[in-house]
Amino acid sequence: MSEASVQVGLEEFKQRARRTWALGNYDVVADGIWAAGGVVTGVAGVGPGDEVLDVACGTGNAAIQAAQAGGKVTGLDLTPELFEAGRRRAAEAGVEVEFVEGDAEALPFSDESFDVVLSTFGVMFAPRHAVAASEIVRVLRPGGRIGIAAWVPDGVVARFMVALGRHLPPPPPFAQSPMLWGDRDHVRELFGGDIDLELADAEIPLRPEDMRDPDMFLEVFPPAVAARSLLEPQDRWEVAAASAREAVTKMLNEPMAYLVIGGTKVA
Repeated sequence: MSEASVQVGLEEFKQRARRTWALGNYDVVADGIWAAGGVVTGVAGVGPGDEVLDVACGTGNAAIQAAQAGGKVTGLDLTPELFEAGRRRAAEAGVEVEFVEGDAEALPFSDESFDVVLSTFGVMFAPRHAVAASEIVRVLRPGGRIGIAAWVPDGVVARFMVALGRHLPPPPPFAQSPMLWGDRDHVRELFGGDIDLELADAEIPLRPEDMRDPDMFLEVFPPAVAARSLLEPQDRWEVAAASAREAVTKMLNEPMAYLVIGGTKVA
């Protein structure tokens, strides 16, 4: 495949991702994993005056809690449709967050612009992991800190994504599995000698407590909504949904394991 073909495929992949995450109601899902934003904010030691970037911020779980800790926060995401809920959440929390449309693989900021870079289950979905990691390092000041949450490859979230994904077309060769961000060796390879890493295991139960119905989750989780829109016209959705429901039931009733990636940029 030529470089030009790869670039065209990459752009198509990202536009499809943007459309996907605008579907359903991600804000409901984000509410369920709110606590992880506080975890990464704490791991990164966000404090008053810190200039903070939340990469692939979604509706602002980490961004808002970083602002509550005193940071001057920018939230960046490929899907600006999520910003309305993010701004509402920030207003309800009594904080300011600047939301910016942008690509995790091409951050629209100068070198060494931030004291802290965060991401909760966001940057892991960028297709080329090394590119996204290098961008995080680039915009981080020497001595700056990271706080990233990523689902682990053998956890209930990964099993759900696999159950759904086996009914969908395979991803292009350049798109790495998001769940690799939850693998310690992979993360060490990504950040190499640029970040003095501190890795820890964590888990979170999905909230709110009344979201126990697998069908409800499939109706609000953007990738599931996108899968249904693709498979239903082919009369293939019910088969996919059956296997997905089984995985969702486990996900909604078991703690969801993730890797907490902290560290300091080597000066």
